[in-house]
Amino acid sequence: MDSDKPDPPAPAVSNAWLLHCDGSAFPNPGNMGLGAILIGPDGTRHTLSETATGKGCNNEAEARAMMAALHEAKRLGADCVRIHSDSRVVVDQLTGDGGQPIERLDALFTEMRAQLAAFSGSTVKWIPQHRNSEADALARNAAGLPPRPIAKPGKGRKRKG
Repeated sequence: MDSDKPDPPAPAVSNAWLLHCDGSAFPNPGNMGLGAILIGPDGTRHTLSETATGKGCNNEAEARAMMAALHEAKRLGADCVRIHSDSRVVVDQLTGDGGQPIERLDALFTEMRAQLAAFSGSTVKWIPQHRNSEADALARNAAGLPPRPIAKPGKGRKRKG
């Protein structure tokens, strides 16, 4: 399955919220910025952009961003969530799809699993970074970083003619 293709239509779940989350740490490890887009079942959009306390690595920032998004979704009344993240490490840790446990972050992942269990339904899916650019911009802003440069169309490998 090609992850660059749009997601197939989700099963009809009238109460499902879509969460896009991302975290940034600079330097790595360093200050952490958390970003998320929460889209309610009615299409209402909410954004989250906050600085995490303490210093951490990119993986910790990614996990904390997801936790913050889950907390905000619950506060907004979400009962079922579909989470999209461009962090393969975080997604693999939560879904059990491989990846070595990260002992230093084990308590964080345990807490996140408990947060997920508080919803009647949840899915966690990896997406490529370019499909998570809005959450990335919010995380980078919270970490005090400039937005990522936008790739210009037509720039790439030249074809031999």
